[in-house]
Amino acid sequence: MRRKSAPRHHALDADLRARLSRAEGQLRGVQRMLGERAYCIDVLQQLSAVRRALDRIALTLIRDHLETCVTDAMAERKAGGKVRELIKTLDRFLA
Repeated sequence: MRRKSAPRHHALDADLRARLSRAEGQLRGVQRMLGERAYCIDVLQQLSAVRRALDRIALTLIRDHLETCVTDAMAERKAGGKVRELIKTLDRFLA
């Protein structure tokens, strides 16, 4: 696992962790719903909520990456690699 050169701001880190905990709770709720034979549409709605929560976390991380890692690489005139890396990541994320 690679490490970020500078730590994330404490408030951002706390926000990401809180969002991830909520998504984890939602996913456990989906498991419980399946065990209780919940109506299919209700389960799908909860899965949609989990997906939206994870997407929001990902978008926040992308924004942070652009504002820190890519910006730092631009200042050092080494942005090309970071941009290509981000494009590949977005390709996987959106596929």
